[in-house]
Amino acid sequence: MAAFTVYWQPGCSSCLRAKEFLTANGVDFVSVNVREDIAGAEALTKSGIMTVPIVTRGDDYVHGQDLDELARFIGVDPKREKLPADELAGRIGIVLNAASRYVRQIPDDVLTRPLPGRDRTALDLAYHVAMVVRAFLDATEGGSINYEHFERRTPSGAKAKTVGFVLQQTAAEFARWYASAEKPATLRTYYGPQPFHNILERTCWHTAQHTRQLMTLVSLAGLAPDGPLASADFAGLPMPQEIYDDQVKLAG
Repeated sequence: MAAFTVYWQPGCSSCLRAKEFLTANGVDFVSVNVREDIAGAEALTKSGIMTVPIVTRGDDYVHGQDLDELARFIGVDPKREKLPADELAGRIGIVLNAASRYVRQIPDDVLTRPLPGRDRTALDLAYHVAMVVRAFLDATEGGSINYEHFERRTPSGAKAKTVGFVLQQTAAEFARWYASAEKPATLRTYYGPQPFHNILERTCWHTAQHTRQLMTLVSLAGLAPDGPLASADFAGLPMPQEIYDDQVKLAG
């Protein structure tokens, strides 16, 4: 039996990255998709844990969102070079505006189709990109990054144009905040207080990963992405290697 168990769900970028990280470090683990494994989901809930990814070893566990903590949990040196804050902030703007372009390109029948393993649609995914940054901004304003931020769905009746506008507005709001506001040392999150830079980095790679998925949906529809993101836009970010989880199939 593997010593570690990973509780995850389809479409969760942190889940995919946590599983890839364990595999890259030669760590065997039991994979529990909480969307399909009812017993596994109930076991997690009985422990008082309501979020994923969670990596467990016996009665001990760690939130997989924090790659440094996950490294320590499995006995790996967590030290790695991180991009400076200004670089991360600039890329967040690039990614948000790219997502705004792509959501407008995706055909309506693809936009409203549930993504593999989830009841989230492609339109919800684009809206989710904006909500990841909204969560960050809420935390900087004295609030907290809550799991609820990441479960928000596109407002009823909203179309691609509306979501594209939300993404553009979020990019502009983030840029104004970053240029003028004092940066806090820590931010409150649903998995505890976290260093500002760690959350800025996570916000950057999280939005980049989902925007890469939106770009893929444009390509699968037989279209050329408007201003495709390149490898340089992802360089230095601790994002998953794969665009989508190999345990979940992304169809055109």
